[in-house]
Amino acid sequence: MEAQREREHKFVLDRREKALVTGVKDVISFDEKEILLQTDFGKIVVKGEGLHVKRLTLEKGEAELEGQVNGIQYSAVGSVEEEGGLFNRLFR
Repeated sequence: MEAQREREHKFVLDRREKALVTGVKDVISFDEKEILLQTDFGKIVVKGEGLHVKRLTLEKGEAELEGQVNGIQYSAVGSVEEEGGLFNRLFR
């Protein structure tokens, strides 16, 4: 796991319309208003309008996103949100 954590992570946003994210492990969920990514450094929630995943290359750990980005939120590795605590409480 340590070798994976050393992989580079970047979030590059161009004009709030296109994003390149590296260090991506998986796309957990997505719709036009929200994309939830699992990265080597925690989860990232991207909120906006007309969002979609243009390209996903898990071998390289890259995701290209498009749409109007209105917000980006990280959760720390090991946090309650990261462990699914919030979702587990909602869906019990």
